[in-house]
Amino acid sequence: MRLKWYYPIIGALVALLIVMPFDWFPGHYTTLMIFIAINTMVTVGLCLLLGYTGQVSLGHAAFYGIGAYFSAILSKTYSLNPWLAMLIAAIATGAFAYVIGYPIFRLKGNYLAVATLCLGVILYILFRQLGQFTGGPDGISGIPYLSIGGFVFDSSFKRYFLVWFFCLSVLFISQNIVNSRTGRALRAIHGSEDAAESIGINVDRFKVKIFVLSAVYASLAGSLFAHHVTHVSPSTFSPMASVIVVVMAVIGGLASIWGAIFGAGTVVTLKYEVLLEFGELEIVIYGLILMLVMIFMPAGLFVWLKELYERLRLRRVRRRAET
Repeated sequence: MRLKWYYPIIGALVALLIVMPFDWFPGHYTTLMIFIAINTMVTVGLCLLLGYTGQVSLGHAAFYGIGAYFSAILSKTYSLNPWLAMLIAAIATGAFAYVIGYPIFRLKGNYLAVATLCLGVILYILFRQLGQFTGGPDGISGIPYLSIGGFVFDSSFKRYFLVWFFCLSVLFISQNIVNSRTGRALRAIHGSEDAAESIGINVDRFKVKIFVLSAVYASLAGSLFAHHVTHVSPSTFSPMASVIVVVMAVIGGLASIWGAIFGAGTVVTLKYEVLLEFGELEIVIYGLILMLVMIFMPAGLFVWLKELYERLRLRRVRRRAET
């Protein structure tokens, strides 16, 4: 039985995740990997929505922000258990996505993209203006850490394993979805909504369901972010943040679940290790990277690596056959 191409990648990833937070790596890399995991969760949801279902969303940072602010307000202002706050945040975000899903998905193409972008702008303004709840432009500080009994996730070392547990769970759940009947229905909708309806697929229901799921993913990521940095402010959830999530999805591959790690890892590493000195030019560099990926690797970095692996394997097989 031939080893599947992605097994070595998953094995290497798991090994890296295990050793990363220990003394063999500089401490700030642990924090970097936490941000990669959080952004991966948001990116996976967008991949399901955009890459598999073909529905454009330029406002995913809004759901990210709803999760973060709900967790922050409930746990800090109302002293609710942080885990319960996370659960309520996910339910509230999913309910909000469900309510707006049916009307918003009556739109298609550019109209849908503009509508989701406007949704992100509206919520970003609300985060800034509802100061009595959100703290206004300054945000909310002093958000409590997550804890289990007497064990508090009060260090990056501890939160690292917690965040990656959630991230890998989201990845495996999403991979199972795309390999199921639901995944086949999503791909059919992406190919042609009319053709999907003709074979009995309830297009509107599937689009809204995957929209809700992607919103819940973003909400969980936002809650984990809030309890990691213990401070949230509107700037983190600006409309530009939604665009950057799209860049992550494109780099990793819109139709690749595991590629979300590569996309998030590439952008987050560039942001915190390379682009801090470029200031406002950061978005220009993202645009150039996006353009180059779409021209030379239109299926995404992860898929390109997969195809490179397959080409090298076939070349090795031919050489063996010739000898």
